[in-house]
Amino acid sequence: MKSMRVKLAMALIPLGIIIAAVPANTTKQYKLTAVQLLEEIKDGTQFFTPDAVAEMVIQKDPTLQLIDVRSKDEYEKFHLSGAINIPLSDILSPDNEYILDQDVKMNIFYSNGSTKANEAWMVLRQLGYENIYVLQGGMNYWAETIMNPEKPASSSPDDEFAKYDFRKGASSALGGGTLESTSGSVPSAPKPVIKKRPKKKRAAGGC
Repeated sequence: MKSMRVKLAMALIPLGIIIAAVPANTTKQYKLTAVQLLEEIKDGTQFFTPDAVAEMVIQKDPTLQLIDVRSKDEYEKFHLSGAINIPLSDILSPDNEYILDQDVKMNIFYSNGSTKANEAWMVLRQLGYENIYVLQGGMNYWAETIMNPEKPASSSPDDEFAKYDFRKGASSALGGGTLESTSGSVPSAPKPVIKKRPKKKRAAGGC
């Protein structure tokens, strides 16, 4: 029971800091309770692996929408291909609602690590936003796994070599290095289904 309370506190402290920094007129009523949010955090279903994101980028998946939650300066120095910049401090701005609260794209947040992106996810998920995810490990892990993958030891199982081949191919396709082998492919996890929002009922009567 004590460990559950500790996990809940660790998850919600960043959330409270963000909400406290947001002007009152931009906040909305929570739709998920703290306990519901904690269950989703424990499951870790918000994370997309770098391999899954790389595959979507290479295939030009029209449902992918990468969102860089770092500052404008960091974004302009370097960002993932096709990403748009919505700094964490602006995540609740009404100007961004049409980008984030929709049912035709999967919004995948990223930052240098996972912290800021996960904070953005927590805020919006608690407000009831669907189709929002986090790039596991952020850009640091992306650089390590996709752009500069480490070759497995000769004794490694075949699936490790297949994963390495895929990452080297992805690195080449994304401008990160030369292609060594593309003979292997990495089985990807099933992509989450984009959740449609219920249509609002029209008000009856009136002219």
